[in-house]
Amino acid sequence: MNRITEHIDIWTAAQTPKTNGAGRGNGSARNSLHGIKKLRELILELAVRGKLVPQDPTDLPASDLLEKITREKARLIKEGKIKKQKPLPEISEDEKPFELPAGWEWARIGDIGHDWGQKTPENDFTYIEVSAIDNVAGIVKSPITLKSSEAPSRARKIVQVGTVIYSTVRPYLKNICVIEQKYSPEPIASTAFAILHPLQKMPGRFIAFYLKSPVFVKYVESIQTGIAYPAINDKQFFGGVISIPPLAEQHRIVAKVDELMALCDQLEQQQIESSDTHQILVETLLATLTNAADQKECAKAWQRIANHFDTLFTTEHSIEQLKQTILQLAVMGKLVPQDPDDEPAIELLKNLANARDKWLKENAKKNKECATMQRKLKKLKSANPPFSIPATWECTHLIQLTRMLVDCHNKTAPYVEKGIPIIRTSNIREREFHMYDVKFVNEGAYNYWSRRCPPTPQDIIFTREAPMGEAAIIPEGKTYCLGQRTMLIRPMHEYISNKYLLLALTEPHLLERASEYAIGSTVKHLRVGNVENLNIPIPPLAEQHRIVAKVDELMAICDALKARLNEAQNTQVKLADAIVEQAVA
Repeated sequence: MNRITEHIDIWTAAQTPKTNGAGRGNGSARNSLHGIKKLRELILELAVRGKLVPQDPTDLPASDLLEKITREKARLIKEGKIKKQKPLPEISEDEKPFELPAGWEWARIGDIGHDWGQKTPENDFTYIEVSAIDNVAGIVKSPITLKSSEAPSRARKIVQVGTVIYSTVRPYLKNICVIEQKYSPEPIASTAFAILHPLQKMPGRFIAFYLKSPVFVKYVESIQTGIAYPAINDKQFFGGVISIPPLAEQHRIVAKVDELMALCDQLEQQQIESSDTHQILVETLLATLTNAADQKECAKAWQRIANHFDTLFTTEHSIEQLKQTILQLAVMGKLVPQDPDDEPAIELLKNLANARDKWLKENAKKNKECATMQRKLKKLKSANPPFSIPATWECTHLIQLTRMLVDCHNKTAPYVEKGIPIIRTSNIREREFHMYDVKFVNEGAYNYWSRRCPPTPQDIIFTREAPMGEAAIIPEGKTYCLGQRTMLIRPMHEYISNKYLLLALTEPHLLERASEYAIGSTVKHLRVGNVENLNIPIPPLAEQHRIVAKVDELMAICDALKARLNEAQNTQVKLADAIVEQAVA
């Protein structure tokens, strides 16, 4: 026990990242509190093994209790109050998961109580369905009153005050509670519950704790059937074994578990409040960077933050926020200083426009995409900067920066086993191609799907939907086909760094601004025209390269922070698991 309490502040602080949907902007500010979860499991494990409270040699042994239960059950059957059940098999030594303290006994769950049978409601009734259970608090949270005509086919099991109910089907296998209040109209539970009403005034809370304990969870996982919705049946539930302490000790265990779980609640709340406070602090300090008047003021604010890196960026979410802030500063002109010797962006864009228009004119007759580009460019109005930018910068529409900007062929390509990879929206995340679950097309399909503009290395592929706003640069030596809901962006490379443009396309606020124009009731997506008209802040070319280099440097620091954090979190998780395992060994 000393091992548990000596470093409890360390191992109970163990956290694991929550899983989230893929795509930009889906980070979670709060991790799963793994250490607290393991502490709760440990409390239950110690409770049902007889290691949580001391045994009292003056307690009547559990064997005496089980004899009384047997006699009471026989009486209830004789009086016709409950139905006679088939005898359950004796418990073999292999079924006993651990040794019991003196005075304890093993029993089948079905031997310590009974169910109340089933009935079809004839009048209004209180319906308890599996989703109505708060499995953390172990209470009925949201029962509903139904008319008999509204009764679901699964609403037939009778329950009373003191009845233990256990959901036998996922995703609610851990929905376990004791009916602790009298309901009016009469309560009826779903047939997705196994029902147990304990005899001899055994506390249902002790039984519920056992059903939630790792030892019973392990039993359930060893016998459950089904893949999508694993489940056990009533026979398997009632055939499970349960450790039975003396009745007086059961009450002491329930009181101690309640006391310790309340402490877990406090510890959990403290961690949540600490996490929330930390999150507010990080957000406030990062805002001083983006709110800085210019690069010099931003550099001063950055130095203040840099002095406290180790205390500020201690969660994956805070590191992700730092990354997003870096991208934002990059396109606001606050990440690197401006150089008065750089050619201003206005001159850069004039030269770009002349070169682009000349190329489009020369190729318009043989390539209709060039003619389409010319028509779209002529209709453009001036682009307004989305925020204040340095004097040497300009703002322009995305299409004005490109030699070609085309949408995908909006049909699903015929896939083949091997061939040319087709890039779908799921293959682009965080400015990189993720080549898992890759689909392929043959050369004929590639030529047809790429007839508007074959993707080439250094082009950018941008997603319009599912999710929108992801982008990546095609690497050298790779041939990719453009998948559905993607667009091909070919910058004027002599004037625009594709790496800078990639940053500008994936900085967080561009996606926020673009989302204003997104359409779709279920899955939001951008129209082709919305993408073409995205407002992009453009620095001088030399500054573009300096920005890219600085972003690469800072992102490497963020990745190193994240790697160290993951290593520390993994160590804490392993420590928590090891301590719990040793405590019950």
